[in-house]
Amino acid sequence: MVADTTTAVDAQPAEVMASVDPSPGGSRFVIADITRDGAWLSVGERDAPDLPDWR
Repeated sequence: MVADTTTAVDAQPAEVMASVDPSPGGSRFVIADITRDGAWLSVGERDAPDLPDWR
């Protein structure tokens, strides 16, 4: 998958938030860009990388 690196001149800056949400199948780690519809991802809490792994 290739990232779309084009940016509209009047594009809003991204505002990204993360949370751990409970669900019947176990907690889910969710990251979302709240400035865009459909711009989110979810992964099982156990499968989410630890912060030191992101550095």
